[in-house]
Amino acid sequence: MCNRCQDACPAYVTGKELSPSALEINKRYYINAHLDELGNGKESELNLIDFAISESAVWACTACGACINICPVGNEPMFDIMYLRRHQMLMEDSFPKELKTAYRGMERNGNPWNLSAANRLEWADGLNVPTIEDNPNPDVLWWVGCAPSYDPRARQTAQAFAKVLNAAGVNFAVLGERESCTGDAARRSGNEYLFYEMAKANIETLNEVKPKRIVTTCPHCLHTLGKEYPQYGGNYTVIHHTQLLSELTAAKKISVQTNGSNDTITFHDPCYLGRHNGIVNDPRSVLNSTGLQMIEMPRSGKQSFCCGAGGAQMWKEEEHGTETVNVNRYREAAATGAKTVAVGCPFCLTMLTDAAKQADQGVQVKDVAEIVAERLVSAG
Repeated sequence: MCNRCQDACPAYVTGKELSPSALEINKRYYINAHLDELGNGKESELNLIDFAISESAVWACTACGACINICPVGNEPMFDIMYLRRHQMLMEDSFPKELKTAYRGMERNGNPWNLSAANRLEWADGLNVPTIEDNPNPDVLWWVGCAPSYDPRARQTAQAFAKVLNAAGVNFAVLGERESCTGDAARRSGNEYLFYEMAKANIETLNEVKPKRIVTTCPHCLHTLGKEYPQYGGNYTVIHHTQLLSELTAAKKISVQTNGSNDTITFHDPCYLGRHNGIVNDPRSVLNSTGLQMIEMPRSGKQSFCCGAGGAQMWKEEEHGTETVNVNRYREAAATGAKTVAVGCPFCLTMLTDAAKQADQGVQVKDVAEIVAERLVSAG
C-alpha cells in the first residue's frame, strides 16, 4: 500500500487505468475474503480481470519492470499482467486486434513489419557487412534485429554501428536472411505459442552457427536471446552494442574527436537495458569519451522512465490516458537543456523522435552508435 509501484508506473503516471498497487491490494482483499477455501486447496473460478484489474489496464502495461524494481516487499504485478495477457490471448481470444498485423508479419516473414525476409539486409547495401556465409568464424555475431533491418530511422543506427565495427577492425558477421524476429513482442503481448515457435527456429540457427559472442543493437533482443532463450536450450553470451563500444573505446580500438564541442547531451536508459539487464555504465562511458557534456535526467539508470513502446505497445494503439508516455519522457529530457537525447534502443529512438518532432524545440534524438560514428577519426 506504499504506492511506490504506482508512482513509478508509466501507464498510471500518464493517466491510464492501470495501477499496480490497486492490483496487489485487490488480490489481497480477495485472498482475505476466501482464506479458508484457498487454504484448503480450492481453486478460484474467477479471473483477475473479474475483480482485480480492468482489461484496459492489462493492455496499458509497457512491461518496463519499474513496479517490480521498486517494490520493497517483492511484489511482481508486471508478471501477473503478462500471465493475464497470455490467458486472454491464448484462451479467450481477447486482445487488441492491431496486434494481428505484427503476429502475421512474424509468422510469415519473420518480422512484425511484415516486410519481405529477402530485404532484411537491404540496409547494408554499399557497406562492408559480411554474412556468416562470408565469414563463418567471426569473433562477434551481430544480431541486427528487426527494427534496424526494416525501420528507415533505425537503419541509420545499424549503418553507423557497421561503420564503427569496420573502423575498429572487429571480426564480425551477421546472419542476413537467416535472422528472424526473436519474438519479444509476441511474448510480451501474451502470444506464447508464437514466441515459442520463433525461439525454437532461432535457437536451431544459432546452435548451428555456434557464435562466440552475440552483440545486439536492441535491448529487447539482448534480453530475449540472453535471458529467455536458455529455457529452450539456447545458451549464448549476449552483449549490447554500447558494451562493445565501451570495450573498443577502452582498448583504444576507436578514437573520436573530442575537442571544440560544448554540446550538451542526456542519456535515456532503455528499460530493457538499464532496469532489466543492469547495463547503465557502458553507454555513459562511451558518451563521456566523446567529450560531450553529460546531463542526467531525474529518472535515470535503473529508475529510468519508459519511452512507451515496450510490452508490445509499439504494435497497438496506446490505451486512453491524459498524455502519451513518450511525451512525458521527452518533456523530462528537454527540461535538462540538452541539445541531444542519446538512446540505446530502436524503439526508444522512434518514440522519442516522434515526441521531439511534435514539440519542435530543436532537440535531436540519436543512438549512441550514431554519435560515435559522427565523431570517428581513426582506428587503433
